[in-house]
Amino acid sequence: MIIANPFVIVDNCKDELNYYQELFGGEIVVLRKQGDEVLNAEIRLDGSKISFADTQAAKPTAIGDYVRVFLRIEGEREFRRIYAGLAANGRINTEVYEAPFNGLLAVVTDRNGVCWVLSYYRS
Repeated sequence: MIIANPFVIVDNCKDELNYYQELFGGEIVVLRKQGDEVLNAEIRLDGSKISFADTQAAKPTAIGDYVRVFLRIEGEREFRRIYAGLAANGRINTEVYEAPFNGLLAVVTDRNGVCWVLSYYRS
């Protein structure tokens, strides 16, 4: 079995963890610190997780690094809340639209240069 989880690199990991937790909920688990700086952490969600690293630890070569994170969101209200939160100080790549799978889809690059593909499937 292979389990894949998004790995997001940000400046000031400690503060950005709070930003993402406000949007997605879940539990922050700090994996590695150096003094007061958080170098590696996770946000654990219902059955999944998003891993984070500070730029001090991961040393990325370019912002975004051609990674997109796909999120399947359970409710339309939650979908719209997360969309608005990511778009604030970010960039909307694809506005919210009615997708052919009877739901909503949008693509947003957040303030850290991370591209998120948001989906909501109606039952």
